[in-house]
Amino acid sequence: MAPNPGDGGSEKVTYTSANVDMEAFHARFDQALETVRGASGQEHPLYIGGREVPGSHDPIVDVTPIDTSFELGRFAAAGQDEVFEAVTAARRGRAEWARLPWRDRLEILRAAAALIRERKYLLAATMSLEVGKSRLESMGDAEEAADLVDYYCSQVEEADGFVREMARVTPHERNIDVLRPYGVFACISPFNFPMALSTGMSAAALATGNTVIYKPAEQTPWTGLRLYDIYMEAGVPADAFSYVSGRGEEAGEPLWRHPGVDGVVFTGSREVGMKIHHGLSREWIKPCLMELGGKNAALVMDTADLEAAAEGVARGAWGLQNQKCSATSRVYVHRDVATEFVRLLLEKTAEVVIGDPTERDVNFGPLIEPSSVERYERAVSRAREEGEVLTGGARLTGEALGKGLYVAPTVATLPLSSALFTEELFVPFLAVGEVSGLEEAIRETNRAPYGLTSGIFTGSDEEIERFFDEIEAGVCYANKRTGATTGAWPGAQPFCGWKGSGSTGKGGCGPYYVAQFMREQSRTVIGGDA
Repeated sequence: MAPNPGDGGSEKVTYTSANVDMEAFHARFDQALETVRGASGQEHPLYIGGREVPGSHDPIVDVTPIDTSFELGRFAAAGQDEVFEAVTAARRGRAEWARLPWRDRLEILRAAAALIRERKYLLAATMSLEVGKSRLESMGDAEEAADLVDYYCSQVEEADGFVREMARVTPHERNIDVLRPYGVFACISPFNFPMALSTGMSAAALATGNTVIYKPAEQTPWTGLRLYDIYMEAGVPADAFSYVSGRGEEAGEPLWRHPGVDGVVFTGSREVGMKIHHGLSREWIKPCLMELGGKNAALVMDTADLEAAAEGVARGAWGLQNQKCSATSRVYVHRDVATEFVRLLLEKTAEVVIGDPTERDVNFGPLIEPSSVERYERAVSRAREEGEVLTGGARLTGEALGKGLYVAPTVATLPLSSALFTEELFVPFLAVGEVSGLEEAIRETNRAPYGLTSGIFTGSDEEIERFFDEIEAGVCYANKRTGATTGAWPGAQPFCGWKGSGSTGKGGCGPYYVAQFMREQSRTVIGGDA
């Protein structure tokens, strides 16, 4: 019997582990790819308040970076008029959705999580084509999306809907503390985790009683549309969630600037995030929940297991072609072990299988768009001027790769003064610098404006404790062979950016995230049944 691509099966894939029958996995994935390719090339509208709405701008032509001549579909592109219509719908529906008992909201969202798991092969195949993710990376994205919904629902449930009886000042009063939704949230998501991040942000907002206007990244409108379909099928009211695909300047900016939007949740570049942060609050301060990238360092000390360190750095650097906010993009290695560490790192890098990431056993695909290739080439050019490029440094062409946006994973040794240690690139470029010890490594790590993730490899418990105490990053790992700075999972590793990497100090995947979508109201009743 042929596998059903809609059958999620019972296996579990995360970014660092796979409890799965690989033959069955690949058979289901192949079937899902066939289904997705067969559905390619169609036109898709916006969905506002449950209605199909044409866009007012030229449609987004969604192509795969694996082969930019292959068109996945044409998606309507919203402008100001469609954005304003979506805000009107969200404001129209916010009171009814907020009044719905929280248990009923959670039942709807958990139904959405079940649908994600049921359709995870179709979702993963879509992301593999749309983003250029490997099979396991794509499946991890789908799995995380479902786990985020369940985790955020559990937070509401464990807090009993965020209603708490408070102390009485007098015998005649009753005091209750309630967290209530802000109203309307704009949810603006990135391309690199188009299912997990879109779902996590929107599910937290919905679970807490807010309505959502969702704008997926312009590179991933199809994955976003699949999320919209799941929410609608699960029972989210049409006015509570609108799908508004579009470009940043045409749709994203009018959305977050609209006075009818009560809050923004955004993942993307620091430049755009800071623009939103400074421009959002005019009449009063509005919640602005943001994750804004990273320049994540691995520290390799002289007591480290160098095999583990090289593997951890390679996995952290080359997964999704370094197009992760958490990707390892710089290494500070103790000078006494630098030569051996670099030798091992180059060996691990040579083992990377480059090609069409929809194929089994390929773990390194293309970059998302031409501008990423240009940024990569500029970084390589600077590295050759300032230091030494040890491997990579070229655009990959030829019969198998020539139609896609492929570049080679690149390792360069550089002086610590190089700006390539502090600028976020979001391309497969790894800067390596030598340090005298932990103190210098921490100082150099903290010099960057970002503070998302960091990792250390050392045999010293004292160095681990000092690293945790002094490093300016929200997600920290010690001796993590499966990814030096990567692999956070809901309920296990909260994903919280410090400094230029975040806006609230409380991250997704963690226990304090959901409450940020609500504001506090104190209720005091005197007399009566008090």
